Amino acid sequence: MPNFTLPRPARISRGQKVSAALVATASCAAALAFTAAPSNAQTTAADAPATVKPVSANGLPLTAKDRADDGKKAQQAASSVTAVHLKVTAVEKQGHVAKQAANRSVERKAIAKPKAAPKRYANNLDGWIRESLSIMKDKGIPGSYEGLHRNIMRESAGDPNAVNDWDINAINGVPSKGLLQVIQPTFDTYHVAGTPHKLTDPIANITAAANYAAHRYGSIDNVNSAY
Repeated sequence: MPNFTLPRPARISRGQKVSAALVATASCAAALAFTAAPSNAQTTAADAPATVKPVSANGLPLTAKDRADDGKKAQQAASSVTAVHLKVTAVEKQGHVAKQAANRSVERKAIAKPKAAPKRYANNLDGWIRESLSIMKDKGIPGSYEGLHRNIMRESAGDPNAVNDWDINAINGVPSKGLLQVIQPTFDTYHVAGTPHKLTDPIANITAAANYAAHRYGSIDNVNSAY
C-alpha cells in the first residue's frame, strides 16, 4: 500500500477565528432580518390605508367637472327653493293687501252711504193716506190713493176722531170710529202689525179698514157705501 501523507491544514490564528466568527454572525443576522421583515416598499403598499375616492351616480370616480356640475346643481336647487319661498311670500302679501283694500272699500261705502232715514210723511190726510199705502204695499194689501180718499171723505170727512153714536153699532155699544169708521172688534181682527194698536190712530185705522175690505170685497177700491 502506498504511503500517502495528508497535507497539514494551515494554521489559523486566533484573531482570524474571531473575525470569521463575527462575519458569520453578522451574515446570519442579516439573513434573518431580510427573511422576517418585509421591505419598505412592501410595508408601505400593504399597511397604507386605502384612499376613499368619491364616485358619481354611475360608480365612476368623480372628476373635477363632476364636482363643478354638482356645485352648480346645488346652487340651482337652493335658488329654486329661494324663488318658491319669495313667490309664496309675495302671494301672501298680495292677498293681505287685497283683503285690507276690500275692508277699506267696505268701510268707505258704509261711510259714504249711511242708512237711509225712514221717509217722513206730512201729518195731514194726504200724509196719512200715503203712509198707509206704503205699509199696505209691504204687506200685500190692495188699494189705491183714490179708493182710500173717496171712502174716508164719505165716512168721516177726514176727521180721525169722528165717532158714529147713532147707528146699530153704537146701539150695541161698539160705535164706529176714526177715518174709515171701524168698530173695535173689526180693528182688533184686521189690525196690521207695525202700526199703533189704537183704533183712532189715522195710519192704524186706514190700514186695518183696508185689510178688512180686501178680505171681504177684494179691495177698498171696491167699496162705495157703508161696509
